[in-house]
Amino acid sequence: MACILIIDDEEDLVSLLREELEARGHEVLTAADGEEGVKLARKQPDLILLDIMMPHLDGYEVCRAIRDEVMCPILFLSAKQSEMDRITAFNLGGDDYIPKPFGLRELMARIEANLRRERRARDLGAGRMRSKLWFGRLSLDRKERSVAIGGRPIPLTRREYDVLELLATHAGQVFSREQIYEKIWGYDAEGDSSTVVEHIKKIRAKLAAVDPETEYIATVWGIGYKWNQ
Repeated sequence: MACILIIDDEEDLVSLLREELEARGHEVLTAADGEEGVKLARKQPDLILLDIMMPHLDGYEVCRAIRDEVMCPILFLSAKQSEMDRITAFNLGGDDYIPKPFGLRELMARIEANLRRERRARDLGAGRMRSKLWFGRLSLDRKERSVAIGGRPIPLTRREYDVLELLATHAGQVFSREQIYEKIWGYDAEGDSSTVVEHIKKIRAKLAAVDPETEYIATVWGIGYKWNQ
């Protein structure tokens, strides 16, 4: 059973989703506007279904407000269907984007796929022999999924952490944008490798804010990226 938060102002849709999810054994929380959604997201649900066009705060603003502190998958549900809408959602930290109207069975399959991916990640992390790794002043705790430099925590989003861990645990190996995207977002994700560039940029900025003299992630021009420590 998982705790799933629905942030959407369409009452009929929310009622339908709640009924279907509860029938599958999940606990369901609901919010009809962005401000209430932010409050409930801080209860740390296992997955969030997030509309874009809502009162008070739209879905993009909600995602931006919670992504640094809420690690669970965020699935956008929206009638907005342009490529830029999708790219914006992924760049803000969304894990999937399902355009409205959608098939209920497909949505449930996507929810379960994201929950399975999260469970596999937790199981893999729990089974690793070495939980904590050091790269100079930077420490990577794979059990806690946290990063610090000189003991100072680095506030990475879920996807930013995944990218950093992939590179750090394969030090010296060069990954293309496409390889990183497939390993972190999955083959079935709806997006493209350009989001990797944005995530690398944000990771570098956060690391440089604490340790500006060290280049942790190097660009291999024409190929991709590698861990430089």
